[in-house]
Amino acid sequence: MSRAKPNILFFFTDDQRFDTIHALGNPLVQTPVMDRLVARGVSFTHAHIPGGTSAAICMPSRAMLHTGRTLFHLDGAGADIPPDHTLMGEYLQSHGYRTWGTGKWHNGVPSYARSFSDGAEIFFGGMDDHWNVPVFDFDPDGKYEGTLPQCPDAFRSNEVNIRKGNHVHAGRHSSEIFADCAADWLKGYDSEDPFFMYVSFMAPHDPRTMPQEFLDLYDPEAIPLPQNFMGGHPFDNGDLKVRDEVLETFPRDPASVRRHIAEYYAMITHLDAQMGRVMQALEDRGMADDTIVVFAGDNGLAIGQHGLFGKQNLYEHSIRVPLVFSGPGIPRGVRHSAYAYLLDIFPTLCDLTGLDSPGSVEGVSLAPTFEDPGARPRDTVFAAYRQWQRMVKDDRFKLIEYVVDGRRTTQLFDLERDPLECRNLAGEAAHADRLAGLRSRLFDWRDEWGDGDSEWGRAFWTGYDA
Repeated sequence: MSRAKPNILFFFTDDQRFDTIHALGNPLVQTPVMDRLVARGVSFTHAHIPGGTSAAICMPSRAMLHTGRTLFHLDGAGADIPPDHTLMGEYLQSHGYRTWGTGKWHNGVPSYARSFSDGAEIFFGGMDDHWNVPVFDFDPDGKYEGTLPQCPDAFRSNEVNIRKGNHVHAGRHSSEIFADCAADWLKGYDSEDPFFMYVSFMAPHDPRTMPQEFLDLYDPEAIPLPQNFMGGHPFDNGDLKVRDEVLETFPRDPASVRRHIAEYYAMITHLDAQMGRVMQALEDRGMADDTIVVFAGDNGLAIGQHGLFGKQNLYEHSIRVPLVFSGPGIPRGVRHSAYAYLLDIFPTLCDLTGLDSPGSVEGVSLAPTFEDPGARPRDTVFAAYRQWQRMVKDDRFKLIEYVVDGRRTTQLFDLERDPLECRNLAGEAAHADRLAGLRSRLFDWRDEWGDGDSEWGRAFWTGYDA
């Protein structure tokens, strides 16, 4: 049935790196459903997160997604979102949308309650055993009794299961649980109102487990090591012993890294199949032509690159994510290299649904780029990690600055010639002007985003200027 406004189906994945989609250049991974979304829509091949102010990167990342706000304009690293930060689901609901959410919600119970008029199988936390996930039924009163206080840095001490549920589906994988209830809700949808569905998977976040048939698709011995594989990071980046980094021994073992990558790809292929079941339900109801589908991930992951395993760094493998839009009014089969942030999704959906963005949103709409291959919402991007790391890049070069225990380290990479960030050019005289220009741009971003006034920025910039 045709509605005045399009429906929105949003798939959000956990720890999925930008280069894990077959159709976008990775021949090793099998992602037929994601490939179809790529063929049907616009893929932003240079979508980013702006880093994080918590070791649990997904917490601020998701807060920025749902508010459209920038990294240092969030309270408490996104652990709880204040009422003056308008939420995407909340805003769509106020403009006639039925809003429904399932899966991972890492930004506090009150913000979930504000965002959704309905939902099912809700996980309030960072990670858990995929086969025994504690989830909540939807509570129209928004109480969710038994939840525990959210701590932005619980991730550092492994205490990331910080929300209890009122039931557990023992022996069922999280990706299947969330896809099941999403497909069931679509099958029973009988309203004339447009809907916003938010399907937030916990995969491919570790523990990397999935049905055996998917693991059997990948032979670890046939997986090549990343070309930027290292036994360990060459210097202290401030957080080398955070939880992700101690999932494997030091120095990194090549066979173990191959096994982790095989399991990562197997989780993504299993996840892809569950997305397909939701898409099939949408098509069976005849709603596909009236539905905008967004597919994105909350952050990347190293898994052996640069000697790292996690996302608590500013290399490309950790700050770049998948981002695909498809549906009515969106060109098909387009790949756009414009720099984008996840916080641009909120204003983009406002554009696509004929709404003005709320005043609290700081992202920019990507809709103008759909028809104009040359459109560029921004010419540089900025990212930060806690009090230790800052990054800026233009259309070719990338600067990363570190301040750890009073010691400064600088990296400069030519991303055109060295996309895997292997050769540091910072000490070469031929690049002195480029380095100075990017440093100047770094200060511009600091001032524009309020980094210098943040608790993390004050520590970094004091050491940087010393």
